[in-house]
Amino acid sequence: MFLSIDAGNSNIVFGFYHEVNASWKEVLRIPTKKDLKVFSLERKVGLFFLEKGWNVDLVDQIGLSTVVPDLEPVLVQFCQRFFGKTPFIVNEYSYEKLPVSALNPTEIGTDLMANITAAYLRFSSACIIVDFGTALTFSVVDDKGEVIGVNIVPGIKTAINSLFNNTAKLPKVALKLPESALGKDTVHAIQAGIFYGYSGLVKGMVEAIEKETNCKYQLLVTGGMSSLMGHLGERFNNVDVNLTLKGIYEITRLNLDN
Repeated sequence: MFLSIDAGNSNIVFGFYHEVNASWKEVLRIPTKKDLKVFSLERKVGLFFLEKGWNVDLVDQIGLSTVVPDLEPVLVQFCQRFFGKTPFIVNEYSYEKLPVSALNPTEIGTDLMANITAAYLRFSSACIIVDFGTALTFSVVDDKGEVIGVNIVPGIKTAINSLFNNTAKLPKVALKLPESALGKDTVHAIQAGIFYGYSGLVKGMVEAIEKETNCKYQLLVTGGMSSLMGHLGERFNNVDVNLTLKGIYEITRLNLDN
């Protein structure tokens, strides 16, 4: 079983890939904390394994991507102590063997590069990956696998938290798509503004990219908030919540198996 670890700004995601069945058996999410300790990870992941009736020996290879540098040594030490294995670390030196390339690889987060790799291996054609995470990102790849651009916008949850933290009277609202784009009360007004506003942003961004590049792209949606954006329309129905985990797996495999 392969373990992908995607350490982001909001969550550390542990994805377990059963290669025989080509399926992601289970996914464990642990909130990201700057002061996270190895023993805390051992306790939480150990309990997860106990509940599943798994033995740590089931994991034979580990790939790690993190956009939080301080977490890397903690996660490496955790893997060594808990699984007895050192993870392959996805970084800018991991990209030479990939079917995709970037002009400035140090400027692209390893999570985005994982998305790009998995998406291009799936389509083998020009594509845009829309990732609804802590940040909303648009990664654009041409038909040759060249990354031609990335756009970054504050994510949905980030925007809602910003309203709550920076205003005196606006409440923190649930992440729920309202039935109407016209707010009838304060909570409804915020939800309508965020969800329908972001809908226009996403569609407008894709339209602007396609107009500038004169290209029609395959669209692939991912990220923790993607399940809330079903109203975007048919072009955005291609959703893969495990895309980053798959990309970590593919980058690790291409580097270690060749």
